[in-house]
Amino acid sequence: MATLKDFRDERLRKLKELQQLGLDIYPADSHRSDNNVDIISDFEKFDGKTVTVVGRISSIRKFGKLAFIVIKDFTGPIQLFLRADMVEELDVKKNQIGLAQLPLLDSGDFIQATGNVIKTQTGEVSVEVRQLRLTAKALRPMPNAIDGFTNKEERMRRRYIDMNINQDVRDRFVRRSKFWQATRDYLNDAGFIEINTPVLEHSTGGADATPFATHMDALDQDFYLRISQELPLKRLIGAGFEKVYDIGPRFRNEGYTDEHLPEHIAMEWYWAYADWNDGMKFMESMFNDVLQKTFGTLQFELNGKSVDMSKKWEIWDYATVIKEKYDIDVYTSSLEDVKKALVDNKLEVEKTENRARGIDKLWKNIRKDVVGPVWLINTPKFISPLAKSNSDGNSVQRFQPIIAGSEMANGFSELNDPIDQLNRFVEQQNMREAGDAEAMMMDIDFVEMLEYGMPPACGLGFSERVFWVFEGVSAREGVPFPQLRHEIDSVTKEIYPELKLS
Repeated sequence: MATLKDFRDERLRKLKELQQLGLDIYPADSHRSDNNVDIISDFEKFDGKTVTVVGRISSIRKFGKLAFIVIKDFTGPIQLFLRADMVEELDVKKNQIGLAQLPLLDSGDFIQATGNVIKTQTGEVSVEVRQLRLTAKALRPMPNAIDGFTNKEERMRRRYIDMNINQDVRDRFVRRSKFWQATRDYLNDAGFIEINTPVLEHSTGGADATPFATHMDALDQDFYLRISQELPLKRLIGAGFEKVYDIGPRFRNEGYTDEHLPEHIAMEWYWAYADWNDGMKFMESMFNDVLQKTFGTLQFELNGKSVDMSKKWEIWDYATVIKEKYDIDVYTSSLEDVKKALVDNKLEVEKTENRARGIDKLWKNIRKDVVGPVWLINTPKFISPLAKSNSDGNSVQRFQPIIAGSEMANGFSELNDPIDQLNRFVEQQNMREAGDAEAMMMDIDFVEMLEYGMPPACGLGFSERVFWVFEGVSAREGVPFPQLRHEIDSVTKEIYPELKLS
């Protein structure tokens, strides 16, 4: 039975034979007049017209002086029809091959074909080829599309194969692109300005997360990869901008789950002279606009839940929900009360457990069963160190969309009192020194900015988890190239023994 190395050796033999003919196997120039799908879908327009098409070979069939090649570009497949009396012969100056060189082509190769658009006797729209060029030789065959490419580990490692073999995977990332484009368009149309913020920071803030650390040689100082865009964007509000946002990567040095990745794309916006009520109205409209443009519907089946995003959103009060479920007052309960509720509900109790983390776990146990859409509001202050307080002094003006068991975003009426902010940073720093690696770091420069003055503002952020949930896939399935442990394929090691790959 032929191995992958055997197939590669045979293709190398064909490559050498093509080179001996004087052909450039990997030319820089390639030309196309029309996409394959346009020709197929609008045959009346193209009937008899000369076109130039390109693509990767899916199949080759040769019958004496006739041959059929199916090629596929990004838009879809088209058939090439070749007749010995029509196809021009080998022409090295034009880097052109003839029918006689067809045996030197393989599935996976890229070619360019020029000819008239016709319908064959079987009624299939085709290009009757006059000139044929090889534009790239593939040295490894694609896995058999009939058998599929289903091994999860292999699919993740060779996503370029996955997207070639599994059309639904490639289409997913088209939708992912539409999701972010629709997000950007909605914000731009609402008067927001996109400003990219630094990835490297002296101290991380804006979320509870463990950061990645690195060192910058130029300054001889340690830096962290950002866990959020929040604090730089709020500095821009302090600088006089009134509507700003950033879309880009953020990094959290934590485990893989179906909803989280250490690296992912996220968006945050901040809006001066607006509060959380403005933010909720804005986001209800934004969710519907972005989802409709991405998926073409507002009705979804997610995690076994039927979600209708067009319906009126419910509003849930944090303390009321916890009280009804666990008979716990989030403001007066002791750490022992919280631990008991965790144990009673078979939830994890850590050695470094504190009230904030414990109560958050209790809420997440409720959240998993929520259908939504729901706004969760009035989060306790000790859980939300960057949000403006309500008049009760215990809760904050935080609003979180809960849909299909997931928190889809975090929004706040932003805290702009520098003294209050400093006190909360100190509280977070104390939690950090007590062993909570996810507690926020002190950012005295941000406090200084607030002392110069920042107007009332509302802000919200969400990650691409919103897309993953509505797409119905796990986090690693939802990104093109998820991080994996570094490994080298055994066949590759065999092919390149001199490289000492490990």
